[in-house]
Amino acid sequence: MPSLRLQTLPLRDFVEQSVWARSLTPSELALVLEHCVELRCESRETVVALGAPAEHWLGVIDGVFKMQVTDGHGRVSTLTGVAHGGWFGEGTLLRHEPFRYEVVALRAGRLAGLPRSVFEALRARSLPFNHYLQHLLNARLGHFIGLLHSDRLLEADARVARCLASLYNPDLYPDPGPRLNFAQAEVALLAGISRQRANAALQRLDEAGLIRLDSRGLTVLDREGLRHWG
Repeated sequence: MPSLRLQTLPLRDFVEQSVWARSLTPSELALVLEHCVELRCESRETVVALGAPAEHWLGVIDGVFKMQVTDGHGRVSTLTGVAHGGWFGEGTLLRHEPFRYEVVALRAGRLAGLPRSVFEALRARSLPFNHYLQHLLNARLGHFIGLLHSDRLLEADARVARCLASLYNPDLYPDPGPRLNFAQAEVALLAGISRQRANAALQRLDEAGLIRLDSRGLTVLDREGLRHWG
């Protein structure tokens, strides 16, 4: 697990700007800010191990993370990615069970960690927070159904396109803006395909005018085009 750090101003800003925090009462927000911690991790570090107890609800302050499962032969299957502004782990906390997947940092990053005790306190006293969780879980279900559809029926180009489009789901993440500082290898990991196939797909999406590639990442030019590609 990453190391826990004391609360810092950037962490406070991140929490206060989170959609769910805006509906809290002043006393509830004060409780969150008092106990929320910052977790720092290195590139390729396992943030959450398979079978680990759920001790925090986690939000991405900076970086890109992927949820994955690994079989007994070491084969890895990517479930989804989590980008800036996204919170995850609520399902595991609600079920009171260990994590059924692992979370790996694709680059060095920072997470906010809301302790289970505070998460449960908000559930017990805040109706808006419960409404947010219900909305989030519904969005999460729709997101995974879409990923399953892409994985079963779509070719590599369309899978990469839908993967990029999914980062603009307003129910899961704040709008990241058109610029995505993703390495092509990171896109491959998020889409669950080889780096060679992802690179070829990105080139075709660039040629189609949906994205613009450069040496440091990509710029999304047509979100709707990505959602409907293929």
